[in-house]
Amino acid sequence: MFGEIRSVHFIGICGTAMASTAAALQARGYHVTGSDQNVYPPMSTFLAERNIHVMSPFNEQNLSSKPDLVVIGNAISRGNPECEATLANRLRYCSLPELLKGFFIHGKRSIVVAGTHGKTTVTSLLAWVFEHNGFAPSYLIGGIPNNLGQGAKFTDGSWFIIEGDEYDTAFFDKRSKFVHYLPEVVIINNLEFDHADIFENLVAVQTSFRRLINIVPRNGLILANGDEPNLRGLLDVTHCPVKRFGLGESNDVRGAIVELTDSGSRFRISNAEFSIGLVGELNVRNALAVAACAQHCGLSDSQIQSAFDSFTGIKRRMEVRGESQGITVVDDFGHHPTAIAETLKALRVKFPGRRLWAVFEPRSNTTRRNVFQNELVSALSLADAIVIAQIARLDQIKPEERLDPEQLMKGLLATGKPAAYLPDVKSIVTHVLAERRAGDVVCVFSNGGFGGIHEKLLA
Repeated sequence: MFGEIRSVHFIGICGTAMASTAAALQARGYHVTGSDQNVYPPMSTFLAERNIHVMSPFNEQNLSSKPDLVVIGNAISRGNPECEATLANRLRYCSLPELLKGFFIHGKRSIVVAGTHGKTTVTSLLAWVFEHNGFAPSYLIGGIPNNLGQGAKFTDGSWFIIEGDEYDTAFFDKRSKFVHYLPEVVIINNLEFDHADIFENLVAVQTSFRRLINIVPRNGLILANGDEPNLRGLLDVTHCPVKRFGLGESNDVRGAIVELTDSGSRFRISNAEFSIGLVGELNVRNALAVAACAQHCGLSDSQIQSAFDSFTGIKRRMEVRGESQGITVVDDFGHHPTAIAETLKALRVKFPGRRLWAVFEPRSNTTRRNVFQNELVSALSLADAIVIAQIARLDQIKPEERLDPEQLMKGLLATGKPAAYLPDVKSIVTHVLAERRAGDVVCVFSNGGFGGIHEKLLA
């Protein structure tokens, strides 16, 4: 399918997976170009360091070179000038998951890491366990692990470890991305309602995960969180083995927490004890999934622990961006109430006794809607002080579906915590500076660039 291709253009190249794949293709000798509307770190920096030119904004002229293949990102819709030019000029095009399946995954032993939360952490840690122990895996991760330095690598090794997103593939393919990834092993870390723009309800999300489960071969494995109630009805299958992992007693692979400290966590599986320099119960669950998968794939406990010892985390996952005047600024990608809550709990462990701020940008297609109106109050009120940024692109959502900022503020203030709803980055920085105390920890939650707020707070 891809034999004649020498030049590839990525529409929406600044997505983490798109950028990583583009860089890997260029490293293989392909001529790579790309375009995007919103160009910001870390992916803009990542691409610039690899001399991949990003054209902005989208424009039909960006395709004037008539590339052999156009990869259309899943955020691109009809009306985009480059999408329209691709169709009108009958250029060969595909989605990113199609490219990955046909070009990179076919013939490999594929491990797909799925779930509503923790995918990037689990995929990053698992890829490092394999890499550290000399397996030279291919991998694709929706973030940049510090140990690996990039989100994608395509090797001649037999393993391909990939973050399996349940979001739809492209405007012309509404199936979840992960159904393209030819799984031998599927890890499902958890399952909750999310992506309200494409899934009607929890049942629709479960249906998509069932499709992933249905393509695991008889000699593969489903490794699923046995503590997750929303998964239980999906795991009664006979076409392949199923193993449940978790902290509960009924799991096939049971983890027992030994210790949670400000520098890491320790847990036990049977008689083997593991430690990891990641903080909080959420990361014990993530590491437990990795250990269970690695054991299944033939790695010894000592090999797994050796990789855990040297793992240094992922950009934008509880990443300490710096400290200034005794105030620590943390960057986190969290944008679902459960992820926000679990991160705040973990930060309590990491920074005991310190006042904790949550600065949240409601930017995702789900958090801009009112589906989590009450859940956001419960999650954010775990902080000591809360700031909500103006809800992005609210006019694009039907009035009856919008997150109500007035109700959100009312709910937060009712918890007794100081909370503010502010229009822009400048006013947020001014507010935090006016209210700050020595020793504060300010955690910024956003799945976007948030106007460079981290650097502005530190400055």
